[in-house]
Amino acid sequence: MDKINSIEILLVEDNEDDIILTKEAFEENKLANRLNVVTNGMDALRYLKKEEPYLDVIRPNIILLDLNLPEMSGIEVLQKIKQEDFLKDIPVAILTTSNLEQDIVKSYKLHANCYINKPINLDKFLDVIKVFGEFWFSIVTLPEIKT
Repeated sequence: MDKINSIEILLVEDNEDDIILTKEAFEENKLANRLNVVTNGMDALRYLKKEEPYLDVIRPNIILLDLNLPEMSGIEVLQKIKQEDFLKDIPVAILTTSNLEQDIVKSYKLHANCYINKPINLDKFLDVIKVFGEFWFSIVTLPEIKT
């Protein structure tokens, strides 16, 4: 089976520095993808449901989800995604600074596909994104995008 050429990624992250860092890490690692960003949990759900102002967005192949979000926590977003038949097949990777055991356990109980701690060190963060990209975009077969 052919790998998907262009990967649609939804990054749900409220920290502007982390958004910039993630974009730079994807660019530096030359990952073939489109990185779309929303900065809170409510916008993540609007985006995924194609509600205003996200009527014309493309459904993501994968979601990178921070847990510490305004308006609605990442845990709540994950729970809502996995409750919706038309969304629950989208892989969700938790990308967060939290290393609390309760967050890790809760994320996996809610069917997160992986849990990644964001390294503070720039070089380590770049390495994490490189490995993430190699795994999710070269090894794993992702479902085709459904419009």
